[in-house]
Amino acid sequence: MKTTLFAAALALVGTGAIAEPAKYTLDSSHSQILFSYDHIGFSTTWGMFSGFAGEIMFDEADPAASSVSVSMPLSSMFTGWEARTGHFMSPDFFDAKGDEVVSFTSTGIEVTGDKTAVITGDLSLNGVTKSVALDAVLNKADTHPMANKAWLGFDATTTLLRSDFGLGAFAPAVSDEVEVKISIEAAAAE
Repeated sequence: MKTTLFAAALALVGTGAIAEPAKYTLDSSHSQILFSYDHIGFSTTWGMFSGFAGEIMFDEADPAASSVSVSMPLSSMFTGWEARTGHFMSPDFFDAKGDEVVSFTSTGIEVTGDKTAVITGDLSLNGVTKSVALDAVLNKADTHPMANKAWLGFDATTTLLRSDFGLGAFAPAVSDEVEVKISIEAAAAE
């Protein structure tokens, strides 16, 4: 029952049977990834990625066979302070040259409730690829009132260890754990 409800919501109830997966393209202007970490116990420091690209392939008949892929240039990271961003790009952390890409490609989806799922996938960051699990929530599946086409909205969360991706400098004073919050919108592809 739960799988059926989740599938129906994602497939936009009433649009009829879909013979093959439906493609949705991320709306870059309404998709963000926020990250936060503890800074020596004094504060929580935040950063963000925005304007990234990706797609969702949704299989109404078998939601677990759906997929998501997202990528963004590391240079799109925003920390709110130019010196912090520069430090992140230094040899202490990313040792970035400017063309590095962060990507996530799903490897499995487990529907866990009417509007929830765990999306497992490969996160490639700083030259390292690790499996991560995202706790995802379907916010809305409907016709977008301004675009006049099928639209999806999701939120997801996970916790990463910086050290898993070769970014563990200054841990544990600066927390190794990074909390990640994701919010995306996706439009039915033309």
